[in-house]
Amino acid sequence: MKYDLDDYFFDLNGYIILKGAVQADLISQLNRSLDSFPTLPFKGWHGNVQRMDNNGDAGIELQNIVEAGAPFEQLIDHPSWLDRVKRYCGEEGTYVEGLFIDECFASIRRTGGFFAVHSGGHEAALRNQYKFLNNRFRCGQVNILLALTDIGPGDGATVIIPASHKSNIAHPRFLEEAGNTKEPPEGAIEVHLKKGDALLFVDALCHGACARTNPGERRVVIQRYGPSWGNTRYGFQYSKELLDRLTPERRRILQPIEPRTPR
Repeated sequence: MKYDLDDYFFDLNGYIILKGAVQADLISQLNRSLDSFPTLPFKGWHGNVQRMDNNGDAGIELQNIVEAGAPFEQLIDHPSWLDRVKRYCGEEGTYVEGLFIDECFASIRRTGGFFAVHSGGHEAALRNQYKFLNNRFRCGQVNILLALTDIGPGDGATVIIPASHKSNIAHPRFLEEAGNTKEPPEGAIEVHLKKGDALLFVDALCHGACARTNPGERRVVIQRYGPSWGNTRYGFQYSKELLDRLTPERRRILQPIEPRTPR
């Protein structure tokens, strides 16, 4: 297989940045959808979208956001990253070739919010591990973090430790503080993005988000892709209405294995 420069840096560092991945008009549509979204209590539902914040510092997280309308559906198989995530985690060249989105959510983080750095190659869970085997990428989970707002210094940027997807031991700070700190550990760098940029990274990479100190909001949509045999992380079931209106290609990513029932 022929590889390019992005493949090289993904293998080396565990991430790449896709500049201008999504055009401004779609970013505007996504933001308008979030602007009009009702205020939900924790675990409250709006249609088939549920607010389920990961923790008290993470901010508002709207899970199963693909059910929030057409703009979010366009992200399922967006051409800016589709072929690449197929190559990295789609089991290419095997009998189970294909993709699955096991988690998709919008994150809205305001002043003071942060997400402690976590994960790393040392954890080696099959679901998120990094592998390159027999001249093929065999990653358990590859994430797309799409910026809906500019994210620069003070905006609560994503932080990563480059190449930590290949680490064999835990970062000492994890052992000392169990990762529960808003101060990124030594070796972490901030990833600054313009709205429309996307950060693509393997979930085994140590990652989190530094504290937001600026006013306003940090908005991102995160889609976690994995091999076709996966299952949704939190057990969300896609509505029949959504599946019926999707293109066959999009439906195949959300439901790669159709339920088998007697007819």
